[in-house]
Amino acid sequence: MTLPGREGLVPRLAGTCVLGLVLAMCAPGFAEARSGLSDRPPLPAMGPSLRKAVAFATTEQPGTIIIRKSEKALYLVTRQGQALRYQISVGRDGFGWTGVVKVGAKTEWPQWRPPREMRARQPELPELVPSGPYNPLGARALYLLRDGQDTLYRIHGTNDPKGVGFDGTSGCFRLTNTDVIDLFKRVPVGTKVVVQ
Repeated sequence: MTLPGREGLVPRLAGTCVLGLVLAMCAPGFAEARSGLSDRPPLPAMGPSLRKAVAFATTEQPGTIIIRKSEKALYLVTRQGQALRYQISVGRDGFGWTGVVKVGAKTEWPQWRPPREMRARQPELPELVPSGPYNPLGARALYLLRDGQDTLYRIHGTNDPKGVGFDGTSGCFRLTNTDVIDLFKRVPVGTKVVVQ
């Protein structure tokens, strides 16, 4: 048996590669694997950053979150007399609340389980909305606890960035995904949250 020269080897290798690709494309599972990648739903809209550094007078310590519902603003105190101000949505009439709570947990790309009371008001809601582009909690969630108990209220992102800046939630505080990702990085578990 003689080996072909260089001139004959290249066309044979090219032909073998093409044949191998064609066979792989016909193999069971190839189409599903390829379509699984191309049919993947898009990530939720991130929305613009509505964050800005501002002068802010408070006696609270740096690292504290102060939510002023009347301003539809969340302030993260950065130092004496300074804060980052994030535009937010707040609870609609009958769903607002005030008090002092703590960030008890943080989750990236959270799932959402509508509370029993919410599902009683809106029976069409599913028991669980998985993380992804249709999840109303968006890209991040900070879970708010009072005396170690879950309040069921969250500081979270949104799958609809146009829905920020209104009285429209069931008591949670909604930011654009861009801003909630920024806040999530800056705020540790245990952070004090003052809701006014």
